[in-house]
Amino acid sequence: MLQIQNLCKSYGSRVVLQDLHLSLAPGEIYGLLGPNGAGKTTTIRILCHLLQADSGTVTIYDQPLSEATKPFIGLVPQENLQYASLTCEENLHFFARLYGRSRRQRQVQVPACLEAVGLLSRAKSPAETLSGGMKRRLSMAIALVHDPKLLILDEPTTGLDIEARIEIWRLIRQLQSQGMTILLTTHLLDEAERLCDRLGILKQGCLLAEGSLSQLRQRIVAQEIVVVRTDAEERAIARARTLGFAYRRYGDDLAFWLPEPLEMKEIIDRFDGIPLDSIARQPVRLEHIYDEVLRPETDGRSQETLLPLEALS
Repeated sequence: MLQIQNLCKSYGSRVVLQDLHLSLAPGEIYGLLGPNGAGKTTTIRILCHLLQADSGTVTIYDQPLSEATKPFIGLVPQENLQYASLTCEENLHFFARLYGRSRRQRQVQVPACLEAVGLLSRAKSPAETLSGGMKRRLSMAIALVHDPKLLILDEPTTGLDIEARIEIWRLIRQLQSQGMTILLTTHLLDEAERLCDRLGILKQGCLLAEGSLSQLRQRIVAQEIVVVRTDAEERAIARARTLGFAYRRYGDDLAFWLPEPLEMKEIIDRFDGIPLDSIARQPVRLEHIYDEVLRPETDGRSQETLLPLEALS
């Protein structure tokens, strides 16, 4: 339902998007990931017709991006754009009128949207009286009030507590079950891992990796991650090399990539003679894939610990 081809955008000499290709199928949740400055916000602004691309094409439901395709898209921006002194239903009526909805249409759509996000009981409450999680749900109701086909969620749960995040996740899944297509940007990798059918990882305007989580896992030559703490790190790394285990550092953690899962006793046996303060087994998660895709070709460690460049292409 959404096709992006050869999309390019620069601000002066600074290239923000480089030949971006992206495709969303109807009813899927697609996670667009990347560090700050990767081009996610620029992509969203182009899709919402708030910014003009330098080149490339965007089509929504086989229609070229234009003013006419704006009603196809609902946007939940990072900041809650709602009028604090207006009630929930007044906010929705206001934004529905901007999309040209008639009074009769609004009388049906406004309560339906409030009910969908669990705010019907707060219809008469001013937006300023809502909790942070409720304000995010109100923003989602506003984005849905004109019945869009594509919902764009830009960092939907940033700053929310875990209870509010879980409620937003429930709502996102509910919308998908009703046929909504969703483009999600987030820095919370556990959120993307839980919600998204497919993921794309952007860096400096280039899409470096794309696929389902299971497809992206194939980019890491590991079936399991083992994190250890030891005062003899160099000895542990040297032993790992003899065993054919690559190593990585995730923050302060020293981690080894196991090409096949091993029982805990087998792992301990392989590091026999090396004092280990702690050892923990982890599945390969999105955070490991994300770190690897964005990692420079060399980062000052022994080259033998890095995947070949072609494995990241």
